[in-house]
Amino acid sequence: MKTYTYDCIVIGTGAAGYNAACRLKEFGVNIAMVTEGINCGTSRNTGSDKQTYYKLGLSGDSPDSVHKMAQNLFDGGSVDGDNALCEATLSARCFLNLCELGVPFPVNRYGEYIGYKTDHDPFERATSAGPLTSKYMTEALQNKAEALNIKVFDGHTAVKLLKHNDKICGLLCQSQGETVAFRCRDIIMATGGPAGIYADSVYPECHHGSTGLAIEAGAKMQNLALWQYGLASINPRWNVSGTYMQVLPRLVSIDENGNEHDFLWDYFTDKNEGLSLVFLKGYQWPFDPKKAENGSSQIDMLVYRECVERGRRVYLDFTKNPFPIDFNKLSNEAFEYLNKAGATFGKPIERLQKMNAPAIELYKSKGVDLYTEYLPIALCAQHNNGGIAVDMWWQTSIKGLFAVGECAGTHGIARPGGSALNAGQVGSLRAAQYISEHPNELVDEKLFYELADKIEITFSDDTAERINAAQRRMSDNAAAVRDVGKIKATLEITLAELKGTTDPFARDVLLTQGAVLTAMSQPNTDPQKVQEVQYINGAFTSSTRDVRPIPREDAFFENVWRGYRENKNIY
Repeated sequence: MKTYTYDCIVIGTGAAGYNAACRLKEFGVNIAMVTEGINCGTSRNTGSDKQTYYKLGLSGDSPDSVHKMAQNLFDGGSVDGDNALCEATLSARCFLNLCELGVPFPVNRYGEYIGYKTDHDPFERATSAGPLTSKYMTEALQNKAEALNIKVFDGHTAVKLLKHNDKICGLLCQSQGETVAFRCRDIIMATGGPAGIYADSVYPECHHGSTGLAIEAGAKMQNLALWQYGLASINPRWNVSGTYMQVLPRLVSIDENGNEHDFLWDYFTDKNEGLSLVFLKGYQWPFDPKKAENGSSQIDMLVYRECVERGRRVYLDFTKNPFPIDFNKLSNEAFEYLNKAGATFGKPIERLQKMNAPAIELYKSKGVDLYTEYLPIALCAQHNNGGIAVDMWWQTSIKGLFAVGECAGTHGIARPGGSALNAGQVGSLRAAQYISEHPNELVDEKLFYELADKIEITFSDDTAERINAAQRRMSDNAAAVRDVGKIKATLEITLAELKGTTDPFARDVLLTQGAVLTAMSQPNTDPQKVQEVQYINGAFTSSTRDVRPIPREDAFFENVWRGYRENKNIY
């Protein structure tokens, strides 16, 4: 097989992966990147109404600090304090690096990066470069990587992590029917979230995720039951948050006979109350169990019921009002917002044109004319707040294996909106710092070949069919609406299929589903606990541990300076 030797391999070409590669190169590490497709991935192919980047406050007179931000991240629940402190401490450095690379975050005439409040955010720390913030980040970092002449092995799908003495020693990839081996000291996984395990998903179709690589290697996983779900269009895949819901579109379902149903009004006796909750979905996009009984997540539940339990297709219709609207009868919040926006008139599409014309153009660029077409939607998986367990340097439980970006499980129960983009930049910097100062061992070339030759990779003709069935099973039984009995039954089916599957692509989906289902089958995670799942000897185990507290270390300058001179305080 073709074999290459590097100090470090970065898997993935999203914002976190490119930042890891650039930092490593600048730190003098011999690196390369491998990717299934250089233009794939969530960072490059997703966004929202106004995609948020969460960072330390850099404007105004609000009294912000590193430890305040760390505490807010930590208070989200099931978050390790050292990760929270690192994400807060390095947020300004990583954000300003992106600004210098050309990401167009807005400033006022004095150069302040003005912020706004996002969800779970007590300060105005959020900013945005528009609906394609992560795309701009990825492109800017890619330009830097190209300027640094970083080698990218495009069209190389990672299929197996190689270990020796419980340490990483290499990677096997598939490329055009051939196996390609990489012998290396360290590996950084920047493979994004487990995008391929659900049928109803707002992850880009070109992003599959590779969390199963780490699971099969025996790495600990954490908080895998903690997901964000929300209403999204399914063709094309895009969040229908923000203005899309605030303009009060009509929600309609179509049954197998082609009959339309204004299904919301089967459940709300007060139509204005129901429509006000539709408005709130713009602010409160993620599904929240606390809002499922009397709050805005009732809308999520009703869409789920139409899609899954009744087998109907659900659409947003911007071409007509749900009923003749008297805007004064909406909730105060809805009326005041629409009134200030000058949008208490007309049809939903006319209100959308008034409030956010680019939102219409975005769908038009993807082949959907909201002036004339219904937009198909579902309650979709959007982001996993859990993932691969990492320490304060984003190293996993396997020495030499690091996880950055969404595949790292640092977010916990309730993260501030946009903190994932910051975490990806911070985690990739931390991993690069540690690798540059503490490289793993490089195994002997002969031993590496012996390890690689033992791995048999076989492919199946029915892989796509198996994956599609597994994805549908997961969305129907283990998404936002969960029943422990159905979850355990689904887990049994998944484990049985896993035992009979050797195809690496099907195994990746089934392994990840098995780990997620194992986590979901256990009691809910306490905010002061972290749930861990591990795949050992062909079986999943589950346990909990206490969160690591926020560090309170010696801040006396002379002591910190002395340590920095000795080892840059990287240990």
